[in-house]
Amino acid sequence: MTISGFSYIRNGFSYQYPFLEAIQSILPICDEFVVAVGDSTDGTREAIEALGDPRIRIVDTVWDEAMRQNGKIFALQANTALRECTGDWLFHIQADEIIHERDLPTIRQAIVDADPDPRVEGLLFDFLNFYGSYDYLNNTRKQHKKEIRVFRNGLNAYAYRDSQGFRRYQSYETYLSGEKGTKLWVRYVPVPVHHYSYVRPPEAMYKKWAYFSTFYGAKPEEATEPTAAPKQLNYYNIFRVKRFEGTHPAVMREWIANGNYDFDPTKLSYKPSLKEKIIYAIEDRLKHRFGEWKNYKLLK
Repeated sequence: MTISGFSYIRNGFSYQYPFLEAIQSILPICDEFVVAVGDSTDGTREAIEALGDPRIRIVDTVWDEAMRQNGKIFALQANTALRECTGDWLFHIQADEIIHERDLPTIRQAIVDADPDPRVEGLLFDFLNFYGSYDYLNNTRKQHKKEIRVFRNGLNAYAYRDSQGFRRYQSYETYLSGEKGTKLWVRYVPVPVHHYSYVRPPEAMYKKWAYFSTFYGAKPEEATEPTAAPKQLNYYNIFRVKRFEGTHPAVMREWIANGNYDFDPTKLSYKPSLKEKIIYAIEDRLKHRFGEWKNYKLLK
């Protein structure tokens, strides 16, 4: 049984992605790691090469700047790397996602246990969605709580929507033609993906958000609009956050030491409606999220 890790990245330094750490976080249990590297201008490709690990294989790509709807460019980049993988199992890690080193043995054992059971098509992980700083988590319904990150090769499984998750298709050709796809049957593994998408200085976060939102239909000029002062993302336009009480992966120590930003949860300014207050109060009491997005079918 072999495991292929795969990811994609473009201008990772410019947009402050911990892409090298993402690769390194799962590399210990991978037999190979395939990364689709877009046409970067900031040394991203060179940095991946400098890791010097023979298991890492780079696939050079050119992003289609005309593809600016629903994040499809990200799914196609993920699929480019995926289709080059040769392992029996595929482990997708995005450039702002990190796996804690303590959880690698658990994940590997889960793959070993699933391998002889044809019912298990993938593995489902929890997500810790950091927000504002490395000390807080997004505690709203706005981000996914669980998603597939490991699945069998040979299923015709490809990135769904913008590569957040994966589904099974009749073929890659039918996928490209718009087939809806079938949700994978998965087994839940109680380990978290540390997701650092919203941990950057406010100016850097705005720059990243403004540019990448153009791939979801925003006008490209909105990302480069001249301004007298740097624009900042308003981190406080959120209902609630939660203090993170755990430990971070070791590969993130330098990032945290050099960039744990000044985020004050007492300044949250979003005013929830009465309906939102009631929903959250019920969900907190029952410890259940109603209407949760589930791009998977959970095996009992």
